[in-house]
Amino acid sequence: IWYATAWRLGLHIRRNPSIFSMTDGTGLLELGPRNTLDPDDCAAQMIFHELCHWITNGKETFFERDWGFALDAELDWREHSCLRLQASLAGHYGLRKVLAPTSGFREYYDALPENVLEPLPDWPHESQVVALASVAIARSQEEPWSVPMAQALSATAQIYQTLQDFLPDYATDLAEDSLPSLWGN
Repeated sequence: IWYATAWRLGLHIRRNPSIFSMTDGTGLLELGPRNTLDPDDCAAQMIFHELCHWITNGKETFFERDWGFALDAELDWREHSCLRLQASLAGHYGLRKVLAPTSGFREYYDALPENVLEPLPDWPHESQVVALASVAIARSQEEPWSVPMAQALSATAQIYQTLQDFLPDYATDLAEDSLPSLWGN
């Protein structure tokens, strides 16, 4: 679903063991292979997150490396705007938990209220973050994103519903993975 959605939006995906994720400004989105990712990462969640970066930073950033983020900088506050967009879009399909970010970004994402445009106390740049998230949410309803994203999220929600009957008997094949499935209730 998400590989096809990326393709429909002009991106092609390649696995690269030397990076976590990267766009080069020509339509290439590179993701690390499974063994280099966090235990709870999956292609759907990672591609969705990258598409949310693109939407957040604007259509023109398709032609910029990493959607215009500086790789050697400290955390760019636009990351939090992206997470708010991600929570908003996923939430409309009951997928907010399923398509959640991993690693250090999870703390911010999990702290977001139901209304993703409500500022969080004690986080820096919240007025800027919320303002850009509001623009990004509106932008997500524009072309080229609106139709492919809605189709992908709807299809993912259908899979999520189908999986619910199987999750009570699920066990990971990774002995060191003690995290519960993001696909659970």
